[in-house]
Amino acid sequence: MSRLAAWWFDRVKEVIPNHFIALIESDNASLLPFPLSPEYYGRSMLVRKAQRLDAECIARGYLTGTGWDNYQRTGIAGRIPLPEGMLESQKLPQTMFTASSGVDGGHDDMSADQLAETVGAEAANAMGRRTIALYDYAHTVALERGIIIAESKFGFGIWNDEVILIDEILTPDSSRFWQADTYRPGAGQPSFDNQPVLDWIAASDWKASDPAPAVPADVVAATNERYERIYEMLTGENLP
Repeated sequence: MSRLAAWWFDRVKEVIPNHFIALIESDNASLLPFPLSPEYYGRSMLVRKAQRLDAECIARGYLTGTGWDNYQRTGIAGRIPLPEGMLESQKLPQTMFTASSGVDGGHDDMSADQLAETVGAEAANAMGRRTIALYDYAHTVALERGIIIAESKFGFGIWNDEVILIDEILTPDSSRFWQADTYRPGAGQPSFDNQPVLDWIAASDWKASDPAPAVPADVVAATNERYERIYEMLTGENLP
């Protein structure tokens, strides 16, 4: 999904500074200081090298996923109390920011104090503000195209003494996309994501400690169809 990430990076650069320079294609491969095999054209990005900040930032606009699970048990999502009687997939009163230690495989929620201890108070403040600003902007852009971004994850780093956006953004690998015209709060929503792969893994006896399994062709095809559909809906273009 490098093409979709590049599409977003180009659009959010006026909102949030980021590491994106160019999506590498045949006509700009000379930007690289080394030869790149043509099979990687359109799949590779040239970016500024930043020092990664070791926290995963999550923006939630709707009560879904682990947020919904936690709310059912405790009335809290992402360490934030919510009103009673909310429905699954309901829009939250305001965009919620949480952080997690998910950059190296863990997914433990971090308190505001833990985030500040990990990355520094100034960086933690910037990450929180920029996560919310980025989500709110992207949510508006996507909704104009018939897509709801329910939640998304972002990564940040330091470049030239500034907190900037890094990694990939707003693809089905890091975001939960719903089709706006079929959205109905009160239940789970069909998503444009890698759920076919996750469902297949859940139904298998594969464990994370095992070698990566070969995913069946029909599962790959179902996932590719979702990824292509979200790309076309957001960009208005066919995926090359």
